[in-house]
Amino acid sequence: MHRLRLQLGPALLAALVTALVVTPIFGLHLERAGMRTTLVPQWDYVLWACAIVFVWQLVRPAVRGVTRTWSLPSLPTVPERHRNGLILAMLLFAVSWPFFAGRNAVDIATLAMIYVMLGLGLNIVVGFAGLLDLGFVGFYAVGAYTYALLYHWAGWSFWEALPLSGAMSALFGFALGFPVLRLRGDYLAIVTLGFGEIIRLLLVNLTDWTGGPDGISSIPKPTVMGLPMTRSPLTEDGTTFHQFFGLEFNSMHMVIFLYLMALLLAVVTLLISNRLIRMPIGRAWEALREDEIACRSLGLNPMKIKLSAFTLGAMFAGFGGAFFAARQGIVNPESFTFIESALILAIVVLGGMGSQIGVIVAAILLTVLPELAREFSEYRMLIFGLVMILMMVWRPQGLLPMKRHHVQVPQAPSAKGDAA
Repeated sequence: MHRLRLQLGPALLAALVTALVVTPIFGLHLERAGMRTTLVPQWDYVLWACAIVFVWQLVRPAVRGVTRTWSLPSLPTVPERHRNGLILAMLLFAVSWPFFAGRNAVDIATLAMIYVMLGLGLNIVVGFAGLLDLGFVGFYAVGAYTYALLYHWAGWSFWEALPLSGAMSALFGFALGFPVLRLRGDYLAIVTLGFGEIIRLLLVNLTDWTGGPDGISSIPKPTVMGLPMTRSPLTEDGTTFHQFFGLEFNSMHMVIFLYLMALLLAVVTLLISNRLIRMPIGRAWEALREDEIACRSLGLNPMKIKLSAFTLGAMFAGFGGAFFAARQGIVNPESFTFIESALILAIVVLGGMGSQIGVIVAAILLTVLPELAREFSEYRMLIFGLVMILMMVWRPQGLLPMKRHHVQVPQAPSAKGDAA
């Protein structure tokens, strides 16, 4: 009874704070009737939230011991001999997905593959090198606008502009690396955040080049071996994809092709990044993340390590941006706001910094779940923030934490075994 009285005051205070936070969001609704707008109170959500918080504060001491030992279940370990087969089965399922799924499901999966590419690219900077980047969307925008401008001013196709889009984003990442060589922590985050906003404002103000707030439209889709997947040829003597193969035109063909191309780009990004972390440059990124001073004492050059991380991460963002421009057919600055950077960073943190499989799972979850719960779209960011807070409390290492690669050295035979 004495303990209950001690908890009663904090529980009432927590319920009061909850009421102050929840009331403007859920308790007050604006309703328009003709020319008048009225404020209609709805106290059900407020009362339920306060009651839940009040009860939780009362019973928290009793369950504190349970919460300390509780953790999310870990995935079962797959034997090495079965791992390649499992990866092959998952890849076959991903390839066959668009052939039995609906159009909307394939579109969502294509968007998920774009975020997989972006998440793997940012994972190099944040997860491997330990450099907090809040302006990653700037490289994404550079890649998208590079393809759009090359088509608009020079008539380049997607396949011609794709390598240059990645190279241009890599160049911007290399240029950004110099101002942040001596920065770390919060200062690094502020500089990268400013870079992302500078890129967006330049896209808005350079009206003669980028179209300003309206952006650039009529960007063509990628072709298949030079064959456009359109209903009619682009030129008088041209041939479309369905005419060349004798098929009936179906708009679903383009949707499937875009998904398969996004899947291919995501797989290539995964293979390259997985190879990089096993190379000396990957070990150098990990050394920089753990301790920059120790990294310098080992004879490694932190300047080159930071530049390589920013450059390679930006390159993958450029590829993703070029594909995004081709898929949408239009680019404008509103597609590259800070919210996108926050979402990509959340994918890396939620999946587990440095964990490639975790990043892939988190990218799919954060793309698919909002589409499955459209009735809660108004509270998407609120739920998203709540999930991140819960993850930081109960699973700070992410859904699938990174596992270090190691080699097990066989034990030497014992003296008794030698004698035998």
